[in-house]
Order: sequence, then structure tokens, then C-alpha cells
Amino acid sequence: MAGKSFRELIVWERAMQLAVYAYRLTLLLPREEKFAIGDQMRRSAVSIPSNIAEGNARGPKEMVHFLQYAQGSRVELETQVEICYRVGYITEAHPRQHIELSTEVGRMISSMIKTLSKYY
Repeated sequence: MAGKSFRELIVWERAMQLAVYAYRLTLLLPREEKFAIGDQMRRSAVSIPSNIAEGNARGPKEMVHFLQYAQGSRVELETQVEICYRVGYITEAHPRQHIELSTEVGRMISSMIKTLSKYY
């Protein structure tokens, strides 16, 4: 993004907050799930800011593709959090907080994709 470090991108910072929140959620999972759905949640969570950073490093044209990957990982994580709630591993407050932050990140990613797609 025009010479900006990925660390300067608000969307990256919010995605980092989402990843940290997801990591903390995995600490609430039963021991046997920390290595099952917990691992998958951590991979999805890490993928979001990582793809934003990598896309930023590659330039605006490729950034769109990496933002799309980040968006995919974001909804993957949302689904995993919902599964944890439905099977009773986390309380209702957890998915609500997660979805609020995830929705914000999703809107930011969509906006960037739309803007960049006009030019590349």
C-alpha cells in the first residue's frame, strides 16, 4: 500500500487484535480440544494478519488476492468460534465479542478489496 509498512495499516492492527482474542479463546477449550479445533482456530487467526502483511509487501495488485485469503480465514475462524459455542465450550458472550471484532475486520478488508480492485 504505497510504501506503508503493514504495521501502519489499521486493518492489520485490528486483525492482530482478532488473532490475540482467538488465541485467548482457545485457552478456554477442554484439554482434548486444544490440539484439535484449538489448533485450527489458531491457524485461521494467524492467517488473517499474516496475509494482510504479505499482500502489503507484494504490492497493490497482489494485495487483493491476499486480502481475499485473509477474508476466507476470517470467516473460517468465525465458524470455528460458533462451533465451540454450540458444543458448549465457550459462553454466548465470547462469540458475540468475537463476531463484533471479526465483522469490523471484514468490513475493512472488503473496503480495501473494493478500492484496490478499481485500480488493479
